Amino acid sequence: MTSDTTAPGAVLVAGSALRDGPGARGDRPLGARAQRRLLAWLFVAPLLLVNLLVITGPGLASVFYSFTDWDGLNPPELVGLANYAEMLVSSPVLGALGHNLLWTLFFLVVPMSMGLVGAFLLSRLRRGQAFFRVLYFIPYVLATVVSAAVWRQILDPESGISSVVPLLGDVNFFGNPSLALGSVAFVNNWQWWGFLLVIFLAAMRTVEPSLYEAARLDGAGPVREFWHITLPSIRPTFIFLGLMTVIWSFLVFDYIYVLTQGGPAGSTDVLSTVLYREAFQNQRHGYASAIAMLLAAISAAAVLGYLALRRRLRWDI
Repeated sequence: MTSDTTAPGAVLVAGSALRDGPGARGDRPLGARAQRRLLAWLFVAPLLLVNLLVITGPGLASVFYSFTDWDGLNPPELVGLANYAEMLVSSPVLGALGHNLLWTLFFLVVPMSMGLVGAFLLSRLRRGQAFFRVLYFIPYVLATVVSAAVWRQILDPESGISSVVPLLGDVNFFGNPSLALGSVAFVNNWQWWGFLLVIFLAAMRTVEPSLYEAARLDGAGPVREFWHITLPSIRPTFIFLGLMTVIWSFLVFDYIYVLTQGGPAGSTDVLSTVLYREAFQNQRHGYASAIAMLLAAISAAAVLGYLALRRRLRWDI
């Protein structure tokens, strides 16, 4: 009968050979990580290529053209900061910037408040909540051209609501310079606030129910629950939607172009409509690129401000 006893030294030598050999386990994780990293880059490469061709490339070209006088056909002529200097004294651009600020203020206050309060009220419903979510969300999925055309007919001074309700009189909502911007904002808000409601409602569903139960035991009513529990719990979502509202408010174009095209007399002009008119009607692509850089700078400032605020307050979103 032979003995199977192995010397301890042989075990150590064998273990060292397994660790240090070409097929050792220590080499495999590095190769596996490299393969996974390469595979990830292969999946991301098409998106990066599209981003480079569609966003990064035209964006860098816009930066260059903003320093030129270019009509889109002839070779661009460098003019330095002339386009930016013109923007500082241009009445259409300054007026449009003012309208953008008013538009942003309106959408930060009215639809945000409607969505927040509506979501809180819906969160307290025990039945029919899904029905109301769908009902309020439907306007958001409608095409802008369709909803704008419908509201243009509804607010038409001859065949719309003004002809049905005598108290309104012969009001031209989109033709009166004093009412046009507010009327377009009302139509846009009709589509937008339901989206905010759904997002706020989804955020409220993540609030711990025990917090509301404890508040009720302490005698808190719905208003105090909303102010002291709901708002602090969904603050990151609220700030994020506020950021997106600021960005989208400065990029607004569709409703204004479809309903008024910036009129009457420039009373609904915003930076995007001035940009469109300068580029495609006046053939001043260099000047339009400078306006685009102004829009990009405003959006970038909003994003950087939000990121700094999120880092300081350590928000999760």
